[in-house]
Amino acid sequence: MSRDAAGRSTLSALRGKISFIDLMQGAGLLAVILLGGVVMSFMSPVFATLRNIENVLQSATIIAVVAIGQTFVILVAGIDLSVASVLVLSSVLSVGLVNFYGWSPEVSILVAILSGMGIGLINGLAVTKLRIPALIATLAAMTMARGLAFIFSGGTNIAPVPKIFVELQYSRILGIPSVILLTLFLAIIAQIVLSRTKFGRSVYATGGNPLAARLAGINTERVIITCFVISGMMSAIAGLLITARFEAGAATAAQGMELAVIAAVVIGGVSLFGGEGNMGGMLLGVILLGLVQNAVNLLNVPPNWDSVVSGLVIAAAAALDVYRRNYLESGMRKKVIATKTDKLEKNGKA
Repeated sequence: MSRDAAGRSTLSALRGKISFIDLMQGAGLLAVILLGGVVMSFMSPVFATLRNIENVLQSATIIAVVAIGQTFVILVAGIDLSVASVLVLSSVLSVGLVNFYGWSPEVSILVAILSGMGIGLINGLAVTKLRIPALIATLAAMTMARGLAFIFSGGTNIAPVPKIFVELQYSRILGIPSVILLTLFLAIIAQIVLSRTKFGRSVYATGGNPLAARLAGINTERVIITCFVISGMMSAIAGLLITARFEAGAATAAQGMELAVIAAVVIGGVSLFGGEGNMGGMLLGVILLGLVQNAVNLLNVPPNWDSVVSGLVIAAAAALDVYRRNYLESGMRKKVIATKTDKLEKNGKA
């Protein structure tokens, strides 16, 4: 067997093992969610009610939609701190353009989404063309986008909202809130893009090994820019959802949401180092984080401690990611390579 063939065989085996680890991690997250739900059912009689569960899921939809876009960025080993500010800017534009200038709701919504994509494009160009670290580029965008939102809205929430937002918030399909179904639809489409398209394979390749991806003919800069544009678009869509939920252009909303989104994505198994993760795990991470926040509220934990708990969750998620990459997957790689080497040696002796 040639060295190239052996390498391909080893890589195929390794991917199978890593997929098994991802599957076990997803099962572990689901087990933690179920166990936490059982514990909270005993600690708070309100927790297991249909109304509370529905409220948790509806609240989680906003973070989940933002997290879909953030997942694309983290998969290429980037990070987007501007997501919450883009959300707010989209929210005030979608309502303010109607109330202040008489635009139609449909055009205002389109402009809001395009504004998010535009900020994502600027972030992507800053990272790829100007070589500004993603942390710094998106931090600048975060500050500017929220500043623009405050300037446009005067620093206050804008109301009333067009009828389309009210219908979105209260409409149901087969008894299920439409916002939940919309979030699932967006996550499914995103997963299909990642797992079934050339672009999705390029995303994983760019995040896993950008040099190898470039040598393989992948335009990594274009992939990174596209991921930031997707992140901006998803954040803008989430801005429309939060507008429907609050029934106002939410100029003062989403303070610190970017950290919650990153935590949910990493808890869901998307590696901060890029190249690993999927939408299914991300959704489980969002639900787990939503349950933690709901438990904090139901147990009347003081507001300051709420921030402490969120910080601990973020730290635990980052530590888990490092542990998974440095120990679990590293050990699996060594095991697979050793097994293949033994087989090659036996075949050579034969």
